Formats: sequence, structure tokens, C-alpha cells
Amino acid sequence: MTKFTNPFDLSDRVAVITGGAGLLGEQHAAAIAAAGGVPVLVDIHEQRARDKAAALSKTYGVPAFGCAVDISRQEEIEAARNEIVSRFGRVDILINNAANNPKMEASSEIDFSRLENFPLSQWDADLAVGLTGAFLCSKVFGTYMAANGGGVIVNVASDLALIGPDQRIYRQPDLPDHLQPVKPVTYSVVKSALVGLTRYLATYWATQKVRVNAISPGGVENGQPPDFVERLTNLIPMGRMAVSNEYQGAIVFLCSDASSYMTGANLVIDGGRSCW
Repeated sequence: MTKFTNPFDLSDRVAVITGGAGLLGEQHAAAIAAAGGVPVLVDIHEQRARDKAAALSKTYGVPAFGCAVDISRQEEIEAARNEIVSRFGRVDILINNAANNPKMEASSEIDFSRLENFPLSQWDADLAVGLTGAFLCSKVFGTYMAANGGGVIVNVASDLALIGPDQRIYRQPDLPDHLQPVKPVTYSVVKSALVGLTRYLATYWATQKVRVNAISPGGVENGQPPDFVERLTNLIPMGRMAVSNEYQGAIVFLCSDASSYMTGANLVIDGGRSCW
């Protein structure tokens, strides 16, 4: 009988996590660290990334690292790759988690989140981080992994890669239709495109032993107004939003040998929302 070994073990594997200082990025990093891996928190906010990496090192006893990178700039990504490889000798995992979170400016005359008013500059900015950034990071780190024995890429998509946003949950009382806030078009476009990028890369690098999968999480409760939470949870069969750490098991699964025969897939974890 073959001796069983823990397929979820990530000991000594180096995982680059973009948007690593954000709400979910920090949770992904903690999951990697808890499984024995070395999380590298890549973020535009350098001090926040370094502080959170230091906290992870203290908690889990791994040499977590934080660094500042603008992932819309290939030269910065390449410099980060060189620094990470110099420091740790390898890169095994890339989690494309970063996304723009635009703060749409409110106005008494116009709501810029609405499609008919959505600025091209905001479209460009959102795609630059959420989609072009994922492409460039995959290009730089994926090429490295393909040339060095393989690895794993996980793209963080969304339940809104599968379904259209229900704009009714964002409605505000006493506002006319042309001022009602909506989920911006770029969110759906970026998250849907990440699933397509996943399939492309999975087939492109399959023979180089680079596995590429996506995760499509649902919304995470994070201090949203109670009326919004109620409207959203009415769309979810489980009747609640996610807790921020509920995607950690999926991240470890996709990054580890536990999913060794899985590539090109989109793991949907949305409390059942896309079933309705």
C-alpha cells in the first residue's frame, strides 16, 4: 500500500499574492502560511504589505515578505520576480487577487457608476489592474514557473463572472433612476475575462506543468449597510454573505497537490447564489 502523505501541504512553496494587503489577499496569505508555504504579499501599498507580512511571519513562523508593485507595469513585476527569486530561490504559486476598487464620486447631477455616464478613464484604470495586471503577472511569473518545473496560478474571479449583477440591491430610496448607483460594468467585464484567461493559460502551459484555475467567490460581509446585506442575502440560498476566511480552504486546495489533476476549472463558492 502506498503511504499517504498530506496533499494539502505547501511547505516551503513560495506564493505570490497580488493585492496581498487587501481584505481577501490577507486571508489568502494566511491560508498559504498556515499550510507551511511562504506568502509574498504584492501590493501598491508598500507599508501595509510589509506590516501584514511581518504579522504573518510572527503568527505562522514562515518568512512572509511584502513588497510594493504596480502590477500594470511589466518592468515592476519583473523586478519583483527577480527580488523574490533572489530571496527565496523559487516561485511556485501566483494568486491573481488584485482588483481596482474605485470610489465613484457622488454628484447632485450625475452618478458616474451608471453605464451611460461611466468614464473611459475609469474603464481603463479598472481593466489595467484587474485584467491587464493579471495578464502581466501571469506572463512574468507563469513563464518563470513553466521554465522551472511547473507551478500553480489561481485567478480570483467572482460570482458575477457567472451571473449579471442584480442592480436592485444597490438602489437607494428617494433617488431618481438616473442617480441610482449600480455595480460598475468593469467589475463584470474583468471577472468574466479572468475565467477566460484561466482557460487559455491552463491549455497553454499544461505540458509545462503549470496548472491554472479560478475561484469565483460571493460577496464578503465587511460592514456594509444592513439594508444592503438583507437585499443581497435574499438572493443567496444559504441566506448570508461569506465570512472573509471562508475561501481559505479553497485557496489551499487549488494551490496544493490536492488538486493535482485539476486545471482550467472555475471553483464557484457563492452560497448557492448562482443556482437561482
